[in-house]
Amino acid sequence: IQHLGHGTNKDYQALGEVGSRFDFIAVQEVMTVEGIEAFKEALEAKTGEPWQLMHSHLVGRSSYKEMYAFVWRESAVEYLDGAVVYLDPGNLFAREPYSARFRDLKSQQDFAASTVHIVYGKKIAERVSELEELANYWQWLEEIYPNTPVMLMGDFNMPPRHKGWQTLKNLGVKPLLVEQMGATTLSTKEGKYANLYDNIWLRSNSLLVGDVGIIKFPLLLGLTHKEARRTVSDHAPVYMQLRNPRQTSQPNH
Repeated sequence: IQHLGHGTNKDYQALGEVGSRFDFIAVQEVMTVEGIEAFKEALEAKTGEPWQLMHSHLVGRSSYKEMYAFVWRESAVEYLDGAVVYLDPGNLFAREPYSARFRDLKSQQDFAASTVHIVYGKKIAERVSELEELANYWQWLEEIYPNTPVMLMGDFNMPPRHKGWQTLKNLGVKPLLVEQMGATTLSTKEGKYANLYDNIWLRSNSLLVGDVGIIKFPLLLGLTHKEARRTVSDHAPVYMQLRNPRQTSQPNH
């Protein structure tokens, strides 16, 4: 959610409208605690039920810093343990990823959620070095959350076809969204989407995945791209549905 908590233009009612379609949300670009708390309150106002929230501290090696956050519907998900910002021993991430372990209350499936905002930088090489380091980060996630499916979510500032992803793909990890499904960054041209930068990465068959897609929220909310970029975000959220293994014919909400 672009620069969540900075400025006065953010339409939290619109954010609540979009977010209410999900049970569990990973957020990047959280600038203030007040911003993410206002998002949680907007979700509660829209859905009429309680939500929970956790966030990292401000991360970033430069003067520019962000927080990561997880927000979830109490009736659908519970936090288990292991909330941590990656220590990044090689100091290779501009913003160290954030992760924690949760349980889907409908299927009783545990999962480790991780989120990252890959640096855009002045050169593609800066992004590639972080993408390549995600393989080591993934192996670390599987060590600290043993026997738990891992999902890596975020704004990767690179499409999944780029060769920089190969080290992660070599581990058997794959993107849920591919270019044929569309793009996620809002173009300044009305109705156009420019890049598939946002994604969810999983090991094949680690979770029972139902529907996967992109919520093109400007159309949903009746906003122009100019309005959407100013009051909501310049990225459209991506989503996945978890299927209940006891009800394999229908995906969970």
